Amino acid sequence: QVQVAESGGGLVQAGGSLRLSCAASGRFFSINAMGWYRQAPGKQRELVAGITSGGSTNYGDSVKGRFTISRDNAKNTVYLQMNSLKSEDTAVYYCNAVIRVGVLDHYDYWGQGTQVTVSS
Repeated sequence: QVQVAESGGGLVQAGGSLRLSCAASGRFFSINAMGWYRQAPGKQRELVAGITSGGSTNYGDSVKGRFTISRDNAKNTVYLQMNSLKSEDTAVYYCNAVIRVGVLDHYDYWGQGTQVTVSS
């Protein structure tokens, strides 16, 4: 069974930093794209950052220049370094991974979410 699990959320003051981690575990062939999404109360889930297996990245407009996504393929792990945090970054952050579990089978897997709260 494939699982994706986040860690590293918490409470931080505005202007501070946090680092989120997300690891995939279980039996699978490979991991394609990985990414971070977030959902604030009353809002839709939005893309924060994504990274391909080759290392290409993309970011949501609101986090460009402040957040950095990276991955360690040997550890099946993706990271999100969040700097210069703002109160509007407060949300539940979800990890997503597109994982190849069969020769032709790719599926989206989601973590359970980790709360990030930025106090002003």
